[in-house]
Amino acid sequence: MRFDFLVAANQNGILLKTFLKQHGISKHLLAKIKFAGGDLQVNGVKQNAIYHVSEGDKVTIHIPSETATVTLKQQEMPLTIVYEDDHFLVLDKPAGIASVTGVNYPDSTMSNYVAGYLKAQGYDNQKVHVVTRLDKDTSGLMLFAKHGYAHSVLDKMLQQKGVTKRYFALVHTSNQLDQSADIQVPIGRKDGSIIERAVVDSEHPTAKFAHTSYEIIQSQAHFTLVDIQLHTGRTHQIRVHFSHLGAPLLGDDLYGGKRDKIARQALHCHFLSFRHPFTDEELCLASPLPQDMQVLLDKV
Repeated sequence: MRFDFLVAANQNGILLKTFLKQHGISKHLLAKIKFAGGDLQVNGVKQNAIYHVSEGDKVTIHIPSETATVTLKQQEMPLTIVYEDDHFLVLDKPAGIASVTGVNYPDSTMSNYVAGYLKAQGYDNQKVHVVTRLDKDTSGLMLFAKHGYAHSVLDKMLQQKGVTKRYFALVHTSNQLDQSADIQVPIGRKDGSIIERAVVDSEHPTAKFAHTSYEIIQSQAHFTLVDIQLHTGRTHQIRVHFSHLGAPLLGDDLYGGKRDKIARQALHCHFLSFRHPFTDEELCLASPLPQDMQVLLDKV
């Protein structure tokens, strides 16, 4: 895969590797270009990473194709593709499927299904790059990169809050919920558990700052529909924050929710947006509320 860059006036005289770092080329990716069949050129001439670039130079990189991850099974399942181009793949993940393959979920995961999709399409790059993941029982938009450079750039955008993710959740109605508010309390591991998280004191050894915004969309006696934006990405963040306010998610019995109306945590990533790093287009992607959550609203 080829990418071209133009050296600006304020970059005159810097090392080629420094110039590339400014464009999101990590040391790991630079090594892959150097040792795995890639190429670095300046004005059509092959150069090494310590070459000094000049204003107006055209820098070209050729990134080698990536082989399939050996630890993933290339499984097939019909995928709901919300967006795809040469760099990114956005899927609408069903509830009940784990995002990534691991000891607990060796089969039938989204990463395995994407591996199968890449193989079936015959793409040059066969490696699966998971950019955003969802809990097994959370549904909605999930973002994959289709090559290592795109993954590196998106990871940096995530760190710089350049990716917006919004969720719909059905929570137990609570008088501690305002019409709209920010929840900013630290989250850490619950003492005595390797799975559960909890709101903890800031001095707790596992405490990490967590920030969630929400707005109530619809409320009735038993449950409330909220639109949520994540500003940080802590494990179980939404589930823990709303449980802390006495409003656990419907179906989330791990954090106090009841399962009498829905068999999984009622959480759905319905909106994803970011500025495309290669086209400069503002991508705004949406997913409708899944049937099991919509049915509850329709009954009201």
